[in-house]
Amino acid sequence: MGEKLTPLSDIGEFGLIDKIKAMFPAKHPSTKMGIGDDAAVLKPGKGRTLVTTDLLLEGVHFDLSYTPLHHLGYKAVAVNVSDIAAMNGTPRQITLGLGISSKFTLEAMERFLEGVKAACDNYGIDLIGGDITSSRKGFFISITALGEGLVGDIVYRNGAKVNDIICVTGDLGGAFAGLNVLEREKQVFIQNPQMQPKLDKYQYIVQRQLKPEARMDIIHELREKKIVPTAMIDVSDGLASELLHIANDSKVSIRVFEENLPIDKITYDTAVEFNLDPVTFVMNGGEDYELLFTISQEDFETLKNHPDIHFIGFVQNKKEKNTLVTKGGNEVSIQAQGWRHLQ
Repeated sequence: MGEKLTPLSDIGEFGLIDKIKAMFPAKHPSTKMGIGDDAAVLKPGKGRTLVTTDLLLEGVHFDLSYTPLHHLGYKAVAVNVSDIAAMNGTPRQITLGLGISSKFTLEAMERFLEGVKAACDNYGIDLIGGDITSSRKGFFISITALGEGLVGDIVYRNGAKVNDIICVTGDLGGAFAGLNVLEREKQVFIQNPQMQPKLDKYQYIVQRQLKPEARMDIIHELREKKIVPTAMIDVSDGLASELLHIANDSKVSIRVFEENLPIDKITYDTAVEFNLDPVTFVMNGGEDYELLFTISQEDFETLKNHPDIHFIGFVQNKKEKNTLVTKGGNEVSIQAQGWRHLQ
């Protein structure tokens, strides 16, 4: 006999809310009232409050045939934290909105919430409220994150200056490589349910897709080194798209070099396996949630030996083209070909 599963109808919306309230006690002094009233009550600190919202829809942003619910809960929080990180802020609270179809059991929701809690614990966040409703089809997740930043520390997309150095953290293209592998293995399984997915050698890139991390570690390090980037954005829609956001908002152009783009060997080999250009994975893959930022020339000495920050190019005058210089010395115009909603 397998585990006895509990239909959510047995405990209802308020029973689930009570369970969530018990799982997420408040940690921050700024959280005066969390779950349990008509609205949360916060007492902001000395600086500015940062607010960001992300939606995750089943069939659009995730596929439950290969996405563990625990990972999904973690990722739903991490992608919001990444937006706070991209403002050079510190996340403090989130609200959680759920649309749940009748196929979900209490045990399934517990696995999802355990992932949410793991992320909240990791990033030091309070879950302070939200909403739960039924969904006629699929699973719907909406998270709003609130963060704090001091006035002089908040970083926007529009601050890049000519001759600034363009930096990116970690490695790129891994999440897209992992998605390609997961989709391929899903199709193999559909054609032959007896076939088990072969994911052993792809563990790193599958993890990059299913359970990304927001780079708050880099934000903390920059603060310790007293470096405030001139512009910053997280890499959610692909490096090319994010580079163009900074260029357009800062009214500059950018020049990056293929030889400096960080790509893991597994990502590179997977791209070749799929007969695709590895540079395409890096420039247009998306969902890496690394940080792309610009720094002034005088900050280079402080960061030049950092093992996880890569210097991929520099900022130019707006009259120049946004250019990728290939290893062969050719200049290619940068085009945003990553994920574009509603198109």
